[in-house]
Amino acid sequence: MTQPWLDRRIQSLFPVALVSVLIVGTTRLFLDNLKSYDSKIFEFYGEPERYKQRRPVFVSPKDRFEESCNVFEGKWIWDNVTYPLYSEESCPYLVKQTTCQRNGRPDSFYQNWRWQPDGCKLPRFDPLKLLDILRGKRLMFIGDSVQRGQFESMVCMVQSVIPEGKKSFHRIPPMKIFKAEEYNASIEYYWAPFIVESISDHATNHTVLKRLVDLDSIAKHGKSWQGVDVLVFESYVWWMYKPTINATYGSADDIKEYNVTTAYRLAFETWANWLESSINPLTQKVYFMSMSPTHLWSWEWKPGSNENCFNESYPIQGSYWGTGSSLTIMKIVQDILQELKIDVTFLNITQLSEYRKDAHTSVYGERKGKLLTKKQRSDPKNFADCIHWCLPGVPDTWNEILYAHLLQNHRNLL
Repeated sequence: MTQPWLDRRIQSLFPVALVSVLIVGTTRLFLDNLKSYDSKIFEFYGEPERYKQRRPVFVSPKDRFEESCNVFEGKWIWDNVTYPLYSEESCPYLVKQTTCQRNGRPDSFYQNWRWQPDGCKLPRFDPLKLLDILRGKRLMFIGDSVQRGQFESMVCMVQSVIPEGKKSFHRIPPMKIFKAEEYNASIEYYWAPFIVESISDHATNHTVLKRLVDLDSIAKHGKSWQGVDVLVFESYVWWMYKPTINATYGSADDIKEYNVTTAYRLAFETWANWLESSINPLTQKVYFMSMSPTHLWSWEWKPGSNENCFNESYPIQGSYWGTGSSLTIMKIVQDILQELKIDVTFLNITQLSEYRKDAHTSVYGERKGKLLTKKQRSDPKNFADCIHWCLPGVPDTWNEILYAHLLQNHRNLL
C-alpha cells in the first residue's frame, strides 16, 4: 500500500528538481559568461574594476615600428587634422612658461606639425594603452626645465582619458607627481639640472651666478630614483652657461675650474657607475634624451640676419645643425652609453628638434617666474626665450617616440 504512494511522491518532486537543476545551470552559465571580456553585459554596463585589473596589455604588430627603421630621421609634415594631441585649455597642469597661446602668441602653426620618420610610421599615441603598460609602475623624468616640459607634455597627453576624482597632481620638491589612481601608475618629474648634485638643486631657488657642481656626488638624488620602473634622463643646457664651470671631484673642499666638456664626462661617469650599481635591468628601463637644441641666432638658418627664434612660424627646411648643439657633448654621451654594462636606450631627438626654430616660447613665456612685461616683449633680441618649447608642441613628439619604444619593449602575455 505504501509503494504506489511513494512513487507518486517521487514523481511529484521530479519537476521541482528538474527546474532547480535548470536554474543552477543557467546561473552557472551566466556567471561563467561574466568572467569573459566578451560578455554582452559589459557592453551595456562596463567592466567591473576587478576584471579591468586583469586585462593584459596587447601590443599588435601595427603598434611597433620596424626594427630597421631609424625613427629619428625624417621630416615634419603639416597636419592640422590630428594635431595637436591636446590643447592648453584641456590640460590644467601646464605652467605659464609653456602656455604660449594664453600668454599672447598670435599664431598656433607650431602645434600642427607631425614628425614623419623615413620609411616607417610612429604608432598613433594611445593614452589608454600607455596607462595599461604603466599599470602599477612609475615613470620618472629627470633633468632641468626642458625635461620638466617633457613631463608636463606627457601628463597632458594622458590625463584627458582619466575621470575626475581618479587622478591627482602633487608638488613635493624637488618632485612633481601625477597619479592615475585606477591604474596605480604615476608619471613623475625630478629636478636635477646636472644629474649629479650641485648648488642649483633647489626646486625653485636655483638661479645662482656662480654654479658649483659635485662631479662625483649622486647618492642623494639616487635615493629618489631607486626602484623606479622607467627612468628618463636629460641634462645639457645648464652645463653650457660658460665654457668653464666650478666643480669638486674627490674632495668637497677642493673647488676647481673645469672645462665644461671635461666636467660633463666626469659627471656622467658618476651617473653610469650609479646605474650599474643600482639598476635591475630585468625590472627597470632607462632612457637618455639627447640635447634639446637652441635657436639663439637666426643667421644660422637665415644668412645675413641678426635676430633669433622670435616671430618664426615654420620649421627649417633642408639640412641644418645649429651651433647651440655640441657634437663633443653628444660624443661623450654616446661613449659612456657604449661602455655601460646595462642597456640604456638613447633617444636622439636633437636633429629632428633642430628644424623647429618656430616652436620656442620666445617672448610668450616667463623669465625668473614672471611673464614678460610689454616692454620686454618689444625687445625680443634680448628677451626672447629660444631654449624652452611651447606646449602643445615639440616635446609631444619626444613623448610619442618614447611611447613607441615602450611599445617596442613590451612583451605580450600569452
